[in-house]
Amino acid sequence: MHTERIPFAQVPQFSARDVAYATADPALRPFYKYDVTLDAFARVMADKAADATDRQLLVTELLAQYADLPNAERARTQVQRLSEGNAWTVITAHQPSLFTGPLYFILKICSTINLARQLNARYPDHHVVPVFIMGGEDHDFAEINHARVKGQTVRWTPTGAEADRVGGSVAQLPVTTLAPALSALKDLLGGEFTPFGIYDRIERAYGGQQTYGEATVAFVHDLFRETELVVANPSRPAFKRAFLPLMEREIFERVSQPLVEQAQEQLTAAGFSGQAHARDINLFYLQPGRRDRIVYQDGHYGVLDTALLFTAEEFRAHLHAHPERFSPNVVMRPLFQELIFPNLAYVGGGGELAYWLERRAQFAAFGLNFPMLIRRNSAVWIDAKSQRKMAKLGVGLRDLLRHEDLIIRDYVAAHSANALSLAPEVEQLTALFEQTARKAKAVDPTLEAAALAEGVRQRKILEQFESRLRRVEKKKFDREMALIRELRATLFPGDSLQERKDNFLNVYLNVGDRLFEDLIEVLDPLEPGLVVVRE
Repeated sequence: MHTERIPFAQVPQFSARDVAYATADPALRPFYKYDVTLDAFARVMADKAADATDRQLLVTELLAQYADLPNAERARTQVQRLSEGNAWTVITAHQPSLFTGPLYFILKICSTINLARQLNARYPDHHVVPVFIMGGEDHDFAEINHARVKGQTVRWTPTGAEADRVGGSVAQLPVTTLAPALSALKDLLGGEFTPFGIYDRIERAYGGQQTYGEATVAFVHDLFRETELVVANPSRPAFKRAFLPLMEREIFERVSQPLVEQAQEQLTAAGFSGQAHARDINLFYLQPGRRDRIVYQDGHYGVLDTALLFTAEEFRAHLHAHPERFSPNVVMRPLFQELIFPNLAYVGGGGELAYWLERRAQFAAFGLNFPMLIRRNSAVWIDAKSQRKMAKLGVGLRDLLRHEDLIIRDYVAAHSANALSLAPEVEQLTALFEQTARKAKAVDPTLEAAALAEGVRQRKILEQFESRLRRVEKKKFDREMALIRELRATLFPGDSLQERKDNFLNVYLNVGDRLFEDLIEVLDPLEPGLVVVRE
């Protein structure tokens, strides 16, 4: 396995804000607390120690979650360490995407494990546990119900009565509705005997649990059972009860909206747009098959699109009686996470960190330490077949980062035996008509514009003829163009990064479990850049 890094600024698929944070643009510095360095973690540990983290609650709940999971001894040991005052977490999180969804689901976990290992080596008097949080309370089913494997999309489509439950917490959906998606995946992977027995593992995880959230926890645990990773489902009643005081303030004091909007105004002034839409109350209300926004209208608290309506006293009592029915949205979710865990850093993608950059003042208002924000690694995995194609064409990954039409145009120009550019002729023509315009002006000033306009028309004719020359010449490179398109479809499907489209199975089927340790080794999130991994 060979790797290299391409600087973020040289990757057009990354947003300007993503590049700015990854390269420590001074314009963003007021919006985060810690510089992204190993040395800075000493300060993070000291600051986080001041938070009143209920470690016993955390350990008790996570051990209960792991009670029935097989091969969980290592994870349980990691959980038990969190009862110690010098033990910490570094966290990444994601929705429970089908079969882990896009590849970056796996990349962010591997980046987080790499970070924890570095911290344990750098701070031997402390212990750092990498944690993956499953954000299963989201209700956008369309975001998590598919996976792209071998160029085909496997889609989860509940039917009948179960379709009516789509719209609530996706983690609470029953796994019985997954049967058609599992069958489709099995066919794609080759039937009964899939490489490395991966389908059997998938079937055990998704078939051995009651709910989709439990199945996701089981599958991610199974994939990383030989590592230090702890997988956590925070949607436990005891965790919600611990979060109750913060939810109460959010509901009755409306803390978050003005602070987030102020941060967004400051980000706009610094040249960046806002990300999250903060509401006056940033919590949802959970019911079977539903997750609806909480609103305040005309002196009463209600649940949008339902008949539920409460006075302030009634709603406060309801919150205290049933905190598990309340669900943080994207604005409050980071606070929930940081209250429950003794966390030092959040490892996320550019889009995720854009939300976090709006939260620093909000964290201060709720009395919680704001963690270090670390941009997860992005990666492209180049399989052996793609490497052979690249060698045959003589192109590198940097060439392939550009749009397909530009790659083909430049490849044909570089390898054609004929001169295809008419730039010298266009330059001569331009000079000729400028000279003509000057002479025309001397005779009659009104003729100058006509001469220049004719020059523009003639230039367009030459440029069109140049395009015709290139099209004719391209036909001599049909085979090479087909290879370029195949490479782009494999490494940049849909003109996007591979990690945003393809499932990890596309790589796993070739290399097996060594995929995870290989990625953990090379995905150092403290070293920015697109990681290019050659199989």
